[in-house]
Formats: sequence, structure tokens, C-alpha cells
Amino acid sequence: MLKSQGYAAQNASSPLAPFSFERREVGAHDVQLDILFCGVCHSDLHMARDEWKGTAFPVVPGHEIVGRVTKVGAHVTKFKVGQTVGVGCMVDSCQTCPSCGEGLEQYCENGFTGTYSAPDKVSGGYTYGGYANNIVVNEKFVLSVSDKLDPAGAAPLLCAGITTWSPLRHWKVGPGHKVGIVGLGGLGHMGVKLAHAMGAHVVLFTTSPDKREDALRLGADEVVVSKDAAQMAAHANSFDFILNTVAAQHNLDAFMVLLKREGTMTLVGLPEHPHPSPSVANFIFKRRHLAGSLIGGIQETQEMLDFCAEHGIHSDIEIIKIQDINQAYERMLKSDVKYRFVIDMASLAA
Repeated sequence: MLKSQGYAAQNASSPLAPFSFERREVGAHDVQLDILFCGVCHSDLHMARDEWKGTAFPVVPGHEIVGRVTKVGAHVTKFKVGQTVGVGCMVDSCQTCPSCGEGLEQYCENGFTGTYSAPDKVSGGYTYGGYANNIVVNEKFVLSVSDKLDPAGAAPLLCAGITTWSPLRHWKVGPGHKVGIVGLGGLGHMGVKLAHAMGAHVVLFTTSPDKREDALRLGADEVVVSKDAAQMAAHANSFDFILNTVAAQHNLDAFMVLLKREGTMTLVGLPEHPHPSPSVANFIFKRRHLAGSLIGGIQETQEMLDFCAEHGIHSDIEIIKIQDINQAYERMLKSDVKYRFVIDMASLAA
């Protein structure tokens, strides 16, 4: 077994603290990597505090992983020792269902294996994530990270990047499209950057007027304060697509009426409490669509990473030491980060 060191929560109320554990040895199709950087996703906090229920403790969070390959299995063909690679939200899936066959492993009909706190089909027990010094993953779920990308800034692309890229690509966002991004956080700021690079006219919706300057810097063409009824009304019936990244309960009707006939709003934020039910009339009279989207498959994640390398897109980050992770969680709850914490895993040695 491979000896590993990381930070874990022992129960829903305990802070994350140093934790020693074991991972499986490298199998024929496995890749072992030393973790260089790991992004901090709000999902990590939810899982560490068992807010979604069902967390398997002790839990080592982290699914925005960039590292360097240190060992490969005998049958591995895509990766070599020394290469910079990434691991996202999944480390396995059934590989036999229709969704997996289409490269949409995130919708695996038998359930994908999450990077942490998921039953480990290979070695038993539960998976441990990226708040650690190393990880072993089947090569099918390892991504190539270009040398053009800063490894720290690339880490959040493995979740925040692909979560926004997948719906933008699925609904074919591009030049000539008017696209709204709701919320300017870890997901929203990536949505703005990607939609802008795709050639769309990008409008950022925010409840905070003071985010205007930052939104324009990131690539938004316009900024609308969503609490201002006049600003919202000026955009009625004009959007081809709206990507809603807000994870808090809110009124969806305020945005549905901004869509053109047959326009789509896609939700990627998972609220703790359900949104108020939207008006059916807003769908019927304009044949509008309300949809959802979950991360992305391995093929489209690689496509996203390559696109970001080509266009020089990184996440805006604040690098922290692993010893500061509990304070980072508290700051994250206050939205006191622009726009993603990333752990420098070299700090683990301290």
C-alpha cells in the first residue's frame, strides 16, 4: 500500500487536521502523482460538515487536483513520469452504460466514483481526495495539463472550469450570442471568462454593485444589478442563454423573463433549500427552457483544459497553506475570496 499524508475531518463538527492513511499500489492501468496544488471547492465544505448527508468519515476533501506523475502502471499509454496532470471530481465510472459510452461519465447510470468519500470499487473502503501529498487514479480519469497553464491557476479548472464549460459547450455558445452569467463567485468568474473567450456578448448579473469593475476586467461586456428592476427590465426577451451559478435559493422568474423565445437558463448551483417554483407561463408563452448541468465528462474536461491553455485562461486564485484550510472555509462562507482558494501542497511537509 502507498503511505499518504493529508488533512481530514473526522466528523461533521471537527476541524480538518493532519491525517495519515493508505492508498492502493499502482495497478496496470493506474497513474500515481505527487499533488502540487488542490483547489478548495464549496462542495468540500459541504462534505466535510456533512451538510448534504452521507459523508463517509474520516473524509479527505479535494477534487481540483494538479500534480506531477511519479509512477505509471505497466499498461498505461497516455502518461509518463514527470508529466503535469490533473484529476477532477471523478476517479471511476462503470464504463459500460450508455452515458459512459458517450463520454458523459458524470451521468453514469450506475453512479460515478467521486474523488473522495465514495465507495472505492478497486480497493474497497472509501476514496480520499486531494488535500494530500499523493493520489493513485486510473489513467482514464487523469487529464493532461499543458505547460502553458500555471499549475496553481489550473487546479480550479478541474471543477469550477468544467462545471461552467460543459453547459456553455452543450448549448453551443459562441459569436452572435447574448449570454448571461448569474453570480460572480468561483463558478461565475469562470463562466464570464469562458463565455467571453467563446466570442459571446457576456452580461454579468450580480446583487453587488461593487463587483462591476471586476466583472468587466474578467471579460463581461455589461453588468446588471439584479436587484434593480429597471436594469433587469431593460434586458427582457433578449438572452440566448443564461448560466445561473448561484447556489442560494432565489426567484428564477426574474431571469426566465429575460430569455428570448426558445432561450435556455441552465442551473449549476445546488441550493440547500429549493428555489420557489417558477411560473409555468414564462415557459409556455415563449417556449423557454430551464435545465441543469453537472460537471463534465473526461473528454470535454480535456477539451476545456486545452481551450484554456490556448486562450491563457486560469482561475483567479489565492494560494494558501494547508494549515490555513479551516480559516479558508470560514472566509469562503463569507465570500471573502477572489475567486478560489488553492492549497500549495508543499506546505504539507511543514
